[in-house]
Amino acid sequence: MDRSKETILAITLYRSLVRPYLEFCIPVWNPYLVKDIKLVESVQPWATKMVQGIQHLNYDDRLNYLGLMRLEKRRVRSDLIETFKFIKGLYDVEKEIFFELGRRGHDQKLFKKGFSHDVRKFAFSNRVVND
Repeated sequence: MDRSKETILAITLYRSLVRPYLEFCIPVWNPYLVKDIKLVESVQPWATKMVQGIQHLNYDDRLNYLGLMRLEKRRVRSDLIETFKFIKGLYDVEKEIFFELGRRGHDQKLFKKGFSHDVRKFAFSNRVVND
C-alpha cells in the first residue's frame, strides 16, 4: 500500500485536531472506568477507518500502517514522562507529596503511598508506580 497525499493529510489532521482533545489532562484525569476507557478509545479506530484503502485491515494493522499507537499506550507513556519530570525536579513541587522515594534500594525507587479511599487508588502517583 502506498501512502497517498490524502492519507498523510488525514493523519496529520487527526494528530493535530482530534488527538489533543483525547489526551488533554491525561496525567491528571486518566479514565479507569471501563465505560470511560471504551468511550475514549472508540475515537481512534473510527478515525483510522476513514483513511481510504485501509478500512479492511484490523485496528492494529491500521495503527501500524499509519504510524500511530493505541491511546492506552500513549496515556502510560505520558504518565511516565510526567513522573520523570517530577523526580528530576523539573516542576517546582515537592516530589514527596506525590511519591514515596527510596525506602529500600536506591533513592530513585518509587513506592505507593498509603490510601484509605478508593479514589486515591487510581490517582496519578499510584498509577505510575504500577507501570
